[in-house]
Amino acid sequence: RQFAVQKYGNPLPDEVETRLQYELGIINDMGFPAYFLIVWDFMNWSREQGIPVGPGRGSAAGSLVAFVLGITNIDPLEHSLLFERFLNPERVSMPDIDIDFCIERRGEVIDYVAKRYGAERVCQIATFGTLAAKAAVKAVARVLEIPFEESNRISKMIPSAPGTKLADALADGMELQKELETNPELKRWIDLAVALEGTACNVGTHAAGVVISKDPLDDVIALQASKDGMTISQGTMGDLERLGLLKMDFLGLRNLTIIHNTLKLIEQAGKTPPDMDTLPLDDAPTYELLAAGDTDGVFQLESSGMKTLVRDLKPSVFEDINALVALYRPGPLNSGMAKNFVDRKHGREAITYPHPSLQGILEPTYGTIVYQEQIMQIAQVLAGYSLGRADLLRRAMGKKKADVMEKERDGFVQGCIANNVDAKLANDLFDVMSEFAAYCFNRSHSAAYAFVAYQTAYLKCHFPVEYLSALLSSVRDSLDKIQHYILTGRKMGIPVLAPSVEISNVDFTPSKDGTAIRFGLASVKGVGVGVVESIIRAREERPFESLEDFLKRCDTKVLNRKTMEALILAGALESFGYTRKHLMHNLETLFHYAEQAHKQAETGQASLFDLMGGEDASLSGLLLQGNAEEEYSDDEIQRYEKDLLGFYVTSHPLDSIKDSLPLMTTHRLSELHKLNDGDVVRVGG
Repeated sequence: RQFAVQKYGNPLPDEVETRLQYELGIINDMGFPAYFLIVWDFMNWSREQGIPVGPGRGSAAGSLVAFVLGITNIDPLEHSLLFERFLNPERVSMPDIDIDFCIERRGEVIDYVAKRYGAERVCQIATFGTLAAKAAVKAVARVLEIPFEESNRISKMIPSAPGTKLADALADGMELQKELETNPELKRWIDLAVALEGTACNVGTHAAGVVISKDPLDDVIALQASKDGMTISQGTMGDLERLGLLKMDFLGLRNLTIIHNTLKLIEQAGKTPPDMDTLPLDDAPTYELLAAGDTDGVFQLESSGMKTLVRDLKPSVFEDINALVALYRPGPLNSGMAKNFVDRKHGREAITYPHPSLQGILEPTYGTIVYQEQIMQIAQVLAGYSLGRADLLRRAMGKKKADVMEKERDGFVQGCIANNVDAKLANDLFDVMSEFAAYCFNRSHSAAYAFVAYQTAYLKCHFPVEYLSALLSSVRDSLDKIQHYILTGRKMGIPVLAPSVEISNVDFTPSKDGTAIRFGLASVKGVGVGVVESIIRAREERPFESLEDFLKRCDTKVLNRKTMEALILAGALESFGYTRKHLMHNLETLFHYAEQAHKQAETGQASLFDLMGGEDASLSGLLLQGNAEEEYSDDEIQRYEKDLLGFYVTSHPLDSIKDSLPLMTTHRLSELHKLNDGDVVRVGG
């Protein structure tokens, strides 16, 4: 109750009081209070440690108890989410609360759970990799000592489509079957491969699953150590569930890390970070950004297909974002369901309701059935079902078993007749519900993920430099993504500045004036995080006064020749007043100077003046090679920047035609992998 009062005030609204009592009664009757307390415990600990957690995931977002406890962070009453979709009192099954955590700190939560409940009672779940058709053929070939070329030739006769079996490749008319008919020696090889196909060949760790047991796990299941030293089961998730063990999913979500880092950058810039849990869901500029399809970097909404759907829909309320998450799937897209939704929103198709009493249920989705919960509510309103029974109907429709469906139809129609609904309308509506059941999505999950999508869109809209800096830092190991998001920034008028040892941090950061993004030093190819941290430590003691000072104070055990070369060619030393070409001409001298300076500092046995043979020990007296004003050509600088940064920073080879190029092209090269064979594209370069 105290948690509920914190959310809703005192006294509690009647709707909240009633729903809480109802949910608590079911949770107690089903014997799950301890489950909720365990989840609350590690969620509460995570928040206390500043570990970002998601607003919810899956059907658990439909629980008001989970919301007031802080397990989820989206109000099920405000968003019309149903508890029975999560825990059905008419179908006893284990609850399943999946949690998203910051991808960088998820491991800390698992460690906490192991310490809290005992390492002997907590383990992660094993997964087994199996030999697919091609792998089985190649595995047998290795044992039979068949030459690699022959093994490769035969394996290419097996179609590459996911799920292909050897039996498919051996069907009449297939290339492998024809080869078998003309090559009898192949029979033993293929027979052995067929026998091995599907055999478990390696052990991995489930991406998210964690088991917590009341008893020591080695009394219940066989355990083993994983490669990273964690304890994992020797059974799969299905095996553990059949044993009645409690399984939870601890998932890592990169976008939570991005949001968290954005807020830190906003604070570092002297601004007040927004409260992400209480963002206004009617922010007009955010919806303008979405309606324009400017969704690069926006959670769930940035694929090319989704951008098209977003631009067509032009979301104007949170419910529209919720629907986008649910509609962007093959079923709704291929069935025309998504198009009908868009047309109804914009008045190109009339909004109708199968029965007047369903308007309240279907009005937010323009008269279309988008969510599984809507099917449940229709059965409740028209046929008088309890929501528990309605959930069973929803499940039956999804499975489409003929005998079960006929039985369910009879019950639904009779319930409708008892509520004065015409039998023909009831039958027609049952058919519509059955058709949509195959495509409908879990509203609880889409609402929670729509909220994360809205959060990222809001930050991109109101704090673009900070958000894009955090976004770029999150993909620093992917040159393709760095290029993509730098282009996103440029479209928004946010330039990316070259790295600088005097200014840059490990990751991308906003410039001091807040109008640009400074390249992170760790994103320079060949410059490791250890080198960057060493540079930053030296800089934090006091700013570098000159290139001389930089070389003296950065440890050559960390800053080696290759790293120094990468920093020079990437432009990270330009702020000291030297051209890249001049520094490269003197690379050996620079490194020798730095080495000698460190030897002198370590031993204290000689001065730099002595070590340099009595000559002028200043750096200016050492840079003797080349013209101090001479610089590489634009082409050369572009090539170095592309190689080391993955992007052209100083200038771009296409600058002279940048205004006309977009008019002549349909796609960027980086987008081609998303297209289908046969699609027509036009690219320019």
